Amino acid sequence: MSKFRCSLESFQSFRSKNDGQSTQSFIEQSAVEDKVDSCYQHFQKLLEVEDGLPELTRKSHIPFLFKGLQHLSESYTSLDASRPWLCYWILHSLELLAVPLADELASTVVTFLSHCQNEDGGYGGGPGQWSHLAPTYAAVNALCIIGTEESFNSINRKSLQSFLLRMRSRDGGFKMHDDGEIDIRGAYCAASVARLVNIATEEMFDLTPEWIVACQTYEGGFGGCPGMEAHGGYSFCGLAALVLLGKEHLCDIPALLRWTASRQMSFEGGFQGRTNKLVDGCYSFWQGGTFPIFHLILSKENDKALSANTWMFHQQALQEYLLVCCQHIGGGLVDKPDKPRDYYHTCYGLSGLSVAQHFGEGKHASVNVLGNPENELMPTHPVFNIGLDVVQKAHRYFGVLKVPSTPESDGRDTVLDS
Repeated sequence: MSKFRCSLESFQSFRSKNDGQSTQSFIEQSAVEDKVDSCYQHFQKLLEVEDGLPELTRKSHIPFLFKGLQHLSESYTSLDASRPWLCYWILHSLELLAVPLADELASTVVTFLSHCQNEDGGYGGGPGQWSHLAPTYAAVNALCIIGTEESFNSINRKSLQSFLLRMRSRDGGFKMHDDGEIDIRGAYCAASVARLVNIATEEMFDLTPEWIVACQTYEGGFGGCPGMEAHGGYSFCGLAALVLLGKEHLCDIPALLRWTASRQMSFEGGFQGRTNKLVDGCYSFWQGGTFPIFHLILSKENDKALSANTWMFHQQALQEYLLVCCQHIGGGLVDKPDKPRDYYHTCYGLSGLSVAQHFGEGKHASVNVLGNPENELMPTHPVFNIGLDVVQKAHRYFGVLKVPSTPESDGRDTVLDS
C-alpha cells in the first residue's frame, strides 16, 4: 500500500459531492480541488523517477525569508502598518528552519522594533504609528525569538503593562487600539504578551475568560465577538487565551474539537477557516495548532481515548498538502495552488507543518516526518507559536523580574497563577 494518501485508489472518492445542486460555492470548491489534484498527479509522476519526495525546499525558502527581512518591494506598501508582523513572520519561519540570525542583523531588528514602541506603551505597526495589540504581540514574539539581552531589555514592561490595562474594557474584552474595535484577538494578544514578559495581574484579566466564552458559537468554534460566525483564527485565539488564563474548562471543549476536526478538507488535506469555505494554508496552524492544546486539556482529564503518538487530525494529509501543493518554486509558501507567495502564509504554513510533524514533548515526544527526513522542522509552542526553547528562555529571563505595580494594586503583587 502506498505511503501517500494521494496515491490511494480511493483518493478521488474524497472529492466534494454536490447532490445534483450546482451552487457557486460548489463551483469554486471544485475548481480548487482540480488544481490540488493536478499538483498531486504531478507529484505521483515525480515519485516514479525521484527518491526522497516530497521535499521541503529549504534552499528556496531561506533566501526568500532573508530578502524580506532586509528589503521589501513596493508591493508590500499595503503592509506598512504591519511591519512588526513581517519581522515576526520571517523570524519565526527562520527559527522553524533552524537558521540562525547573524548578531548584527538581529541587533538591527531590535533597533527597528524599538522605534515602533511608543512612550505610552505598546508597539505600533511602524515607527510613529499608534500602539495596537496585534503588532504588539508580533513585536514581543519577534524580540523573544531573537532572545538576546538587548532584545529583552528593549521591552518597556511598565509602559506595556499600562497599555494592556488601557485596552481592557469593563466587560473583560480588549480593544485593539485606543478607540478601536473589541474582539477576541485582543484578549489573546494581551494574554500572550502579559504571560511572556511577566506583567499579568488579576485586574488585567478580570472577566476576560467569561467574555471569551461568550464568543463560542452554536457550531462549536469561536467568533470574533459574541454573535459572530465561528472562525479558525478566532477559535485559536479564544482557546489559547483561555489556556493562558487557566480557564479552558469554561468553554465547551467537545463542541470546539468537533468543529475544528471537521474543518480538515477530505480531498485537499489542509484546513478551511470556516464552514463551507475553501482550503487555506494559513489554517494549517490556526486550526491544526489547536490539536496539541486539545490533547493537553483532555490528558488532564485522563481521557482514555487519547492516542499516545498522534494528534486528533490527519497529520500526513496536512503534510502532503503543504509540501506538494503550497511550496512556491521561488521560495515561500502559498495559500493554495496558483496563489502568490507571502510571508504570512510562509510562517503559518511552516508552523502547521511543524505541528503535523511533532507529537508531545520531552520523553513523550515523537516525530513523524513525511518524505525526506530533512523536512523536519523545529517544534513550535502551540499557544505562543514561537519555539519551545524560546518560550522557556523568555520565562527564565522575565520570570525573575517583579511584576510592575499598578494603581489598583498599590505595589502589592497580584500575579495571576501560572
